[in-house]
Amino acid sequence: MELEKEAFKKMFPKLAQELGSGENEVSVNSVRTDNEAGERHVTRETFVHYVPDVIDFIRRCDTQEQAEQIIDYVEKRGEIDGVYAQKLKMQLKEKGVRSFGAKKEGDYYLKRGEL
Repeated sequence: MELEKEAFKKMFPKLAQELGSGENEVSVNSVRTDNEAGERHVTRETFVHYVPDVIDFIRRCDTQEQAEQIIDYVEKRGEIDGVYAQKLKMQLKEKGVRSFGAKKEGDYYLKRGEL
């Protein structure tokens, strides 16, 4: 493994220096366990005809209790199944409400949309 690192450093000295400096680190402050929902979220260019999912509603919550109520509500309405609801509750318990992403304020879609 060390030989590979040394070969990389010789081939790309500036890149190796940049990677080793730790200056360009990006923190991850949210976790999505549903890959399809994450992909839909990333590839969306505008919010036209966008229907928020349970994660979007959780991101508006201030407390764990509010998020639990949201999860229970959308499960009761049949918008998510029990297995997914349990996954969300487990993530909420283990990692907290902000593990779903930064808080969305009231005018989030107006500020970020291309309307």
